[in-house]
Amino acid sequence: MKTPKYTFEIFDRLSKGQFICSNSTDEEIKKMYEVIEQGNNFEILYDYFSKINFNLCRGDEYFFFTRPESKVSLEHKLESVFKWIDIVDLFKTYDNSFSVGFRFTPAQVISQLEVNSDLKNKLNSLHKYHQNKSNYLDSIKKIIDMLKRDNYVELVDELTETYKVLSSFSYLEELILAINIPEEILDEIPE
Repeated sequence: MKTPKYTFEIFDRLSKGQFICSNSTDEEIKKMYEVIEQGNNFEILYDYFSKINFNLCRGDEYFFFTRPESKVSLEHKLESVFKWIDIVDLFKTYDNSFSVGFRFTPAQVISQLEVNSDLKNKLNSLHKYHQNKSNYLDSIKKIIDMLKRDNYVELVDELTETYKVLSSFSYLEELILAINIPEEILDEIPE
């Protein structure tokens, strides 16, 4: 089986837990996305990577890997999911339209802290992820760095410190929407 061009680059990126997004400003990432989308390359790559226990998955305008996990890894993943739920909630509180394609700066988020006590409370509750309750700008930047490191946002203008939300962010949104709590159990959950 002949693999497409950029197979190594695709594997290298995805095996690190990163995403390949259609709306990235990085030309190399855009090229990898286009290669996977061409013809039957997705199927070829899916078969190729599955032989080494990596599952190539397609989201809405992004690609990522999954792997079978042990129970210990599942527990770690659940902890990670809780963290991302809190972070998505923080940014949705900042601006309900915070989603794919949204652009923002840390300073804009900070300016909302002054007028939105709910946002400030949510940021304070995330202290275990940013460690600094006294300097809100540093806290927001640390959380944004987490989003950037995990490839959910990308710095698009260094001078103005403007970030763009990538297509992979919909992975987090879909994950949260997939959580279904039946109404009869909803009353039993303490707030």
